[in-house]
Amino acid sequence: MNPATFAPEHFGWRFDSGVATITLDRPERKNPLTFDSYAELRDCFRALVYTAEVKAVVLTGAGGNFSSGGDVHEIIGPLTKMAMPELLAFTRMTGDLVKAMRGCPQLIVAAIDGVCVGAGAIMAMASDIRLATPAAKTAFLFTRVGLAGCDMGACAILPRLIGQGRAAELLFTGRVMTADEGERWGFHNRLVAAGTLIDEAMAAACAIAAGPTFAHGITKTQLNVEWAVSLDVAIEMEAQAQAICMQTQDFARAFEAFAARRTPVFEGN
Repeated sequence: MNPATFAPEHFGWRFDSGVATITLDRPERKNPLTFDSYAELRDCFRALVYTAEVKAVVLTGAGGNFSSGGDVHEIIGPLTKMAMPELLAFTRMTGDLVKAMRGCPQLIVAAIDGVCVGAGAIMAMASDIRLATPAAKTAFLFTRVGLAGCDMGACAILPRLIGQGRAAELLFTGRVMTADEGERWGFHNRLVAAGTLIDEAMAAACAIAAGPTFAHGITKTQLNVEWAVSLDVAIEMEAQAQAICMQTQDFARAFEAFAARRTPVFEGN
């Protein structure tokens, strides 16, 4: 991927100052996902693993909404007519989008306004940092359409963000989590005014992009893999990870800047 010339078909893309902005861009339908947009988003996040020019990602939606999830007519309708092999291929593909988001080394800042439901709520959940407006309404709607709440990693990730009991309530009922609840429960990092949402998200992404991005990627990896290991194993993994970071030039740059009483300029290597 060349981020300067990348031109996806099913979502908006902008690249500036090391930050890529991905915009779910079907505002007339509140930015639903389709079979094609799922696949293209998955492939995009996979490609970011090999795109060092991109230091951070902002994920947002157009027209005052984040995403209404899977398109009722273009996805849910056709799914009701599929056989099990096709259904499993679809659910694995949607799960692969979350794997790709968690697997890319860049931090993902979700900028959430308005409707954020279904697969849209999952994409917000799979991001690393979430900023939202007071109008944000987040819901994991799967039970409303006769499905289980265990979709795209929700039962693994959501309890770690907001706690088991709160996650259970949202996944069993499909009810809306208000913006205030989301911030209080730890789903949203903070709430910002609608008029400043993208500016705040870009500022957060740019601050991350200006940091030691190789080390940030190591931190994201450890946050993922340490879910399922003992404390002893986690501490050894972090010892090895930190030793790797100590071999980077950014570590030396930080020391030299400290000794010279100036702000370090990191280069991600």
